Amino acid sequence: MCLAIPGKIIEIDKNKEHAAVDYGDGTKRKVNVTLVEVKVGGYVLVHAGFAIEVLNEKEAQETLDLFREMLSSEEGT
Repeated sequence: MCLAIPGKIIEIDKNKEHAAVDYGDGTKRKVNVTLVEVKVGGYVLVHAGFAIEVLNEKEAQETLDLFREMLSSEEGT
């Protein structure tokens, strides 16, 4: 099973090979963006350190909300 997490591009390096991605919970990571065309403020789906798909903001927020819901239900058990 593969898990990909949506995140927002907050910075792109000068070579356009890596970007800083904010996952909306305070977590920020550097990811490889050579597989997709990105821009600051855009959303991507990240798997194993690679941005594999560009998402629109609505899709990204819906998925992030589902992750938050799953995490909060796990914490309650």
